Amino acid sequence: MARDEAVRDLVDRLELPFNSLGIDPYGISKKHLTVFFNVLGFLYRRYFRVKAVGIENVPPRGRAMLVGNHSGGYALDGAMVLTSMLLEMDPPRLAQGMAEKFINMLPVGSTWSSRCGQLTGLPEHAERLLMDDRLLMVFPEGARGTAKLFKERHSLVDFGTGFMRLALKTKSPIVPLGFAGGGEAVPTIMNSTTLGKLMGVPYVPITAYGLAAPLPAKLAVHFGKPLVFSGTGDEEDSVIIGYVDEVKARIAELLEAARVSRGGES
Repeated sequence: MARDEAVRDLVDRLELPFNSLGIDPYGISKKHLTVFFNVLGFLYRRYFRVKAVGIENVPPRGRAMLVGNHSGGYALDGAMVLTSMLLEMDPPRLAQGMAEKFINMLPVGSTWSSRCGQLTGLPEHAERLLMDDRLLMVFPEGARGTAKLFKERHSLVDFGTGFMRLALKTKSPIVPLGFAGGGEAVPTIMNSTTLGKLMGVPYVPITAYGLAAPLPAKLAVHFGKPLVFSGTGDEEDSVIIGYVDEVKARIAELLEAARVSRGGES
């Protein structure tokens, strides 16, 4: 009960324009957030023992983009980053991610995703959120990042460039982050697209012990100082790619720092 009340208090402190029913203009629900973060809070504090470093680098207010690497067989990293924003920041913030389109095809997933502020990954949604001074979470590796195998867990795959054009267009600072430990929590040895089709998802990660129920591995996330780039978003591809490479290099540094901070776990 005490934990429920603590999370409810943090949700009440979110600086979002909730109406008298506890619903904001995007359909985000205080009731759903409280249930959502009670579950994630237990995983964050007790099961994965997440260590968050550099949280002070995330702006307490105003538009910003959290941009990081994927780590693990599914969006475990995103869930823990969302939770760090609520539990570790003062005032707490709600980070909003761009959910994969397949989530909105799942009966329960669609409702809970939208009620908790995670919108379908369309450019217009992302731009609108930032123009409303929200905190946007982006993983430029996309599904290729979550599909990494255990042996690839500390690597980075190619980054998309859309996030950079969006940051320039909306004049949003980018807060780079490195997330480590997801590959140990979900030690994927292969991805089954066949099972994925049956379940309505792109793939299902397979581990040595079967399906990908997460292990209680210690997780770490390191946030870097905001990066600000000049431009309008209409620059030549070569310019955008240069900016993206700069962000990727910083994330690689933070990922290594997060990996080391996990102590004896490699």
